[in-house]
Amino acid sequence: MFSRFFSLFSRDIGIDLGTANTLVYVRGSGIVINEPSVVAINQKTNQVVAVGNEAKRMVGRTPAHIVASRPLVEGVISDFEVTEEMMKYFIKKVHRDMWRLFARPRVVIGIPSAITEVERRAVRDAATNAGAREVYLVEEPMAAAVGIRMPVQEPVGNMIVDIGGGTTDIAVISLGGIVSARNIKIAGDRLNQDIINFARDEFKILIGERTAEDVKIAIGSAWEGGEDAEATIRGRDLITGLPREVVVTVSDIRLALQRSVKAIVTAVKETVEDTPPELVSDIMHRGIVLVGGGSLLRGLDRLIEKETKMPVRVSEDPLTAVVRGTGVILEDLDSLRNVLLEGDSDISPR
Repeated sequence: MFSRFFSLFSRDIGIDLGTANTLVYVRGSGIVINEPSVVAINQKTNQVVAVGNEAKRMVGRTPAHIVASRPLVEGVISDFEVTEEMMKYFIKKVHRDMWRLFARPRVVIGIPSAITEVERRAVRDAATNAGAREVYLVEEPMAAAVGIRMPVQEPVGNMIVDIGGGTTDIAVISLGGIVSARNIKIAGDRLNQDIINFARDEFKILIGERTAEDVKIAIGSAWEGGEDAEATIRGRDLITGLPREVVVTVSDIRLALQRSVKAIVTAVKETVEDTPPELVSDIMHRGIVLVGGGSLLRGLDRLIEKETKMPVRVSEDPLTAVVRGTGVILEDLDSLRNVLLEGDSDISPR
């Protein structure tokens, strides 16, 4: 009875709760929010100043008493209260043209595959405290596979590699479950840090995370060959303390990313090694699919293809695969209930 009442004032939503970005899907409307997972807090008053795009613009530009930070680290909640505030903000934003007092949506949330039961409970509690009446969790590689319309419930092998901001999730899926998987803490944020470290060690210049990410997007590459493009990075000279700019090439950045890229490729190969032969045969025919922002690194698909001897492709719109998957699950919750994590159940409104 209560569930039916609250459903009149609520929009069911799917959330890709990412380390770098949070995306929100609204049932019947599609993806309505794609904002950075950043929250700015005034430490004098302990109040949230900004969330999402507005908060990201503040990173590195705030006075001492305002701190802009990410409440999720490597795919898991590092600051429970801030994560709760961020989810409240997104739920309110979805329901801003409705009667918010009774907005108690059903929520499907994508989470990394290797997090612990305690970390899962933290996600459920944060969503419940933020206003959800029912919370369902789905592993991100499973959600991404559903989102790109892989036949996850059929007895065939589907292999997906989700390279996000904090983690790389690799999974082989068959009959609605994950058969073999790897989760490593090497993804987009680590690649940014690699560039920061390279600039410091090679050029004695200190650059910020945003600059490193811009360089990665502009000329980052995992595959030798092609034009040797250049980019200019600006930062603080570690010797003089004054501003300086240097020019870096594709070769420089490829060298900077080499160790992390190799770790991702190794994890993919190890996952294949753990997979039953019949499913490996399916994957050799169907190929490996890359999703997530990290999959856009130039040449990564070609490198994995060379190392695994299997066809590899980047999915269409890889940045939204997980949240689209949560949306597909929301639209057909009854038939896709088996892809959700065990232990998920309806949470009664308090």
